[in-house]
Amino acid sequence: MLMQRMPEPGHFSDEVRRAVRRFWRVRHRQSRAQGGAGRYPQPGQRAAVVGGQHMSGFVDLIQSVVIAAGLPKDSVLAGRGKAVLPGWFRPSKEWDVCIVCRRLLLAAIQLKSQVSSFGNNFNNRAEEAIGSAVDLSCAWREGAFDGPHKPWLGYLVLLADCPASRRRVQLALSHFVAFPEFQCASYIDRYSVLCARLEQGDFYDATCLLVSEPGAGYREGAYCEPDARLAFSRFAASLIRGLRMRVQDLP
Repeated sequence: MLMQRMPEPGHFSDEVRRAVRRFWRVRHRQSRAQGGAGRYPQPGQRAAVVGGQHMSGFVDLIQSVVIAAGLPKDSVLAGRGKAVLPGWFRPSKEWDVCIVCRRLLLAAIQLKSQVSSFGNNFNNRAEEAIGSAVDLSCAWREGAFDGPHKPWLGYLVLLADCPASRRRVQLALSHFVAFPEFQCASYIDRYSVLCARLEQGDFYDATCLLVSEPGAGYREGAYCEPDARLAFSRFAASLIRGLRMRVQDLP
């Protein structure tokens, strides 16, 4: 039976801090194991990125939200090979988290991070986020998933708070002018625009942007939410509503 009480805003703040702290500590441990040095993790340590598992704390965070919605813990699928979904433009796509109940897909979530190489990777992140949402939505439309509702889609990203992510970037377009919100915007600003528009365009039901300084994140899981529209409390509330609505309509 589903719980009737929605969590209060900020209900998951402790869980978010634990996830952020685990992110930085896993990165630091993997970097040191592969020859890195330093007391705290630093942006740009590729060894920590390729080691994987750095977003595992956020899987636990999503699991807490799912339990608050009244669903069992084992409805959350994550890990290599466990969250692979059929696509429409490609055979399949591995999502970071899937929520499945009675063999029906209720939700799919992307959990992403970026701590360095912002100039090289921001566009790739944007294209991946848009493409994954379109691919799954088309697959649902064409009958890949049973159920009366399209799966709830979520996108969460954690950024390093560092000079590179806060630096304002000049644009140099040859023949046209970029939208004003991108003019002299930092990469944190760009991610804020991306996440907000992923919702506005109905690509995702909810998005979340978290920013964390490596040292404070490592010590205590410190983070900030630069855009109130993209706060985790709002993301969690949307997920809970979406899950409860879909569960009520299950056969």
